[in-house]
Amino acid sequence: MSTETMKAVRIHAFGGPEVLQYEDAPKPLLQPGEVLVRVHAIGINPPDWYLRDGYRALPPEWRPQVDFPLIPGTDISGTVEAVGEDVEGFATGDEVYSMVRFFSVGESKAYAEYVTVPASELAKKPKGIDHVHAAAAPMSLLTAWQFLVELGHSEPNPLQPSLHQPVPLEGRTVLVNGAAGGVGHFAVQVARLKGARVIAVASGKHEATLRDLGADEFIDYTKTPPEDVARDLDLVVDAVGGATTGRFLQSLKRGGALFPVYPLGFTDAEEAAKQGITVSATQVRSSGAQLAELARLLDDGTIRAVIDSTYPLAEARQAHERAARGHIQGKIVLTVGS
Repeated sequence: MSTETMKAVRIHAFGGPEVLQYEDAPKPLLQPGEVLVRVHAIGINPPDWYLRDGYRALPPEWRPQVDFPLIPGTDISGTVEAVGEDVEGFATGDEVYSMVRFFSVGESKAYAEYVTVPASELAKKPKGIDHVHAAAAPMSLLTAWQFLVELGHSEPNPLQPSLHQPVPLEGRTVLVNGAAGGVGHFAVQVARLKGARVIAVASGKHEATLRDLGADEFIDYTKTPPEDVARDLDLVVDAVGGATTGRFLQSLKRGGALFPVYPLGFTDAEEAAKQGITVSATQVRSSGAQLAELARLLDDGTIRAVIDSTYPLAEARQAHERAARGHIQGKIVLTVGS
């Protein structure tokens, strides 16, 4: 174990935001095939609070076992501090970003001043954006990309018998529910980039932002249930998901597709099959190659990360409390150092 220390946010027991403790922790030791990154910014994501509260939403037999204390978090942007053996393509001082070791529960350890990253999961940071916006992208943008464009991995899907398959988007009509959130605001942009006509669903205060990101139409769900007015859709990306996602079956064409980002609780598989609708989901996986591809789109502004709010690393608890209040526009990001 390293004798050097760093500041990190750790949890010693499952619970609410109050269990996030800003404290000294061992600085990670660099292993072959890894890169040590000095972290400048950390994007927070739903799996961070799922882990923090012990995955209470999952059936007990699905809940992963972890060792305390643990450092949560996956998404980072920072500067290469050191490069391990056999690593090529990265050098000390490079600005990089990553979704670290996902899905590997408790091993990502991103809420910290330093993190080791497998070189295969790392990419050069987009030069045209700062660390805050780069850290906001990895998990949410990779999720949108792997759902809509290219899966990019062959990991078994625990949620369904077959691997997820994206569907053609050019000239199709796509509705994105939860369009203002982390995955949703990227899904709007990716679908539009690939030639779809995009309908964004969110509360009214997000309309201007979503239209600026490329939404062709907007539905304020606080005034109108989207399933009551949207018809003949080719694809629904439900970035909210859960037990209510089946309501969108009535909005889809026969032969259409429903992609719930959070598929647990969906109970309408039989009805979907009757209507010839494909219901499919995947679990996002780390990919340095895809992040390198996406960096070009982030660099020139083709795809943009929207920032809801930022907090110093020491205020991770407040950041999780902000997330718990909901109605997030884009991403919440933790900052490290000056």
